[in-house]
Amino acid sequence: MLFRNVVNLVRRFRYWLQVGPLFNKNTMQDFEEYLRQGEPNKAEKARVWKTAIGLQQVDGLKPSDYLIATAKQNIEGSITIDEVKLRIDIYYQQQAVKNDKDRTEEADKVSARIAEILSEDSFAFSPAEYLSIHRRLFQGIYSHAGEIRDYNIAKKEWVLNGETVLYASAASLKATLEYDFEQEKKFSYKGLTRREIVEHIAHFISYLWQIHVFGEGNTRTTALFLIRYLRKLGFKEVNNDLFAEHSRYFRNALVRANYEDLSKGIHKTEKYLIRFLLNLLLIENHPLKNREMHIHYIDTVNDTVKLKNDTVNDTVFDLIKKNSHITAVEISEKLKISLSTSIRRIKALKEQGKIKRIGSDKTGYWKAIE
Repeated sequence: MLFRNVVNLVRRFRYWLQVGPLFNKNTMQDFEEYLRQGEPNKAEKARVWKTAIGLQQVDGLKPSDYLIATAKQNIEGSITIDEVKLRIDIYYQQQAVKNDKDRTEEADKVSARIAEILSEDSFAFSPAEYLSIHRRLFQGIYSHAGEIRDYNIAKKEWVLNGETVLYASAASLKATLEYDFEQEKKFSYKGLTRREIVEHIAHFISYLWQIHVFGEGNTRTTALFLIRYLRKLGFKEVNNDLFAEHSRYFRNALVRANYEDLSKGIHKTEKYLIRFLLNLLLIENHPLKNREMHIHYIDTVNDTVKLKNDTVNDTVFDLIKKNSHITAVEISEKLKISLSTSIRRIKALKEQGKIKRIGSDKTGYWKAIE
């Protein structure tokens, strides 16, 4: 019986190998039809697959057309998730030439495994569960699947202009991980407003991510753990499309929540992560734009320049707090920006209510409003 099943799968594999390239390459749109049809079971499976595939974008990975086709069969109910995983394994065993440059095999296998885990109801809030998720996702892909890294790491980030977050030291990972879980277990959400709940979740998950227990696959593991933890907290009906459509934003928000360079006026901020979670959990509609998180991002609107990450505005604010008589010329010289830019940023601070001019332009002074 087992031999016959394998033979049938190989035949099906050869068929899909021929027709796979015919499928639409616009991955996310492949599942929209199931969502529009409104059949509950198919729609739920489509959302699961959409999330599983979307999370691969965290590392710039794209699943194959073959995986999309196989996922559709699972949504239709013609094959189980176990059959999906087996087909993917056979597909890559049959490849004449291994080409791992674009990591498509990783994207396919991890997508199927995420879909499987998201379809399960069991969950335990513990470091062991966190490690187990990583092992299940990356077994056979990374040699260290499910293991705590034993070396220190650094990762250059686009959003940090090539700088890196300072991750936890390899020597303290286990203790740090256990401490964070213990603190979260002790925490009581009782009496908190919905926004305060979201803010605390953002704080916890950003700390968990920053430990960076795993050498690779850290963000995908953390995202999946978060989704399941949210279910445990009672957010069972959350639509996880945000993880599918904005997984890179989610990662960049975690980066910004854990990076600071006080010499340049750059502070840690969880505001981007909070925006993501407010949209996810409270169905708010904050714009989620990766470019706005870049530490040197400048947005020009109606000829008014505003730094979205608050670094320069905060620096101007700090200069004014230190010297209430400072002029726009002196600010431009200290920050090495043009006089017109200095004036615009002072104007922006006035409009935000952070500073107020007392007296005339010539003899007056600035009052910083905390």
